[in-house]
Amino acid sequence: MINVLFLCTGNSARSILAEALLNHRGAGRFRAFSAGSQPAGLVREGALRQLRKEGIATKGLRSKSWDEFAQPGGPQMDIILTVCDNAAAEPCPFWPGHPATAHWGLPDPAAVEGGEEAIAHAYVEAFDTLDRRIHRLLDLKTITPEALSEAGSL
Repeated sequence: MINVLFLCTGNSARSILAEALLNHRGAGRFRAFSAGSQPAGLVREGALRQLRKEGIATKGLRSKSWDEFAQPGGPQMDIILTVCDNAAAEPCPFWPGHPATAHWGLPDPAAVEGGEEAIAHAYVEAFDTLDRRIHRLLDLKTITPEALSEAGSL
């Protein structure tokens, strides 16, 4: 089982989508988690709605701090992927085991302003982008930072 941690500042939308997607698509091979440097304390309804629309389980998803995974006894990560530019620029905790890392930045659907349609579209776009990247991750023969970065490119 390959453990993957998706990081974002608020851990309320993009990283939550990625966690749920990889757990769904990579079941049996990958185990995904998500966390934030400054967790929002809630999961955005738009993210939950998009996951449900795609038939992906949302039970147990919660906004949490990356400190939870840097503690002794936490799951050892094999891969750490940042999905927002802010988290990629922040000094991260020390991750035991020297996991492979890459940045998969994408726009924050929670930051979109406008009507319901514009906001829903932003979540669809984020979901679709992450879904493509996760399919590429699942197809990797070897996990290296370079391969992870390539999988995260649009």
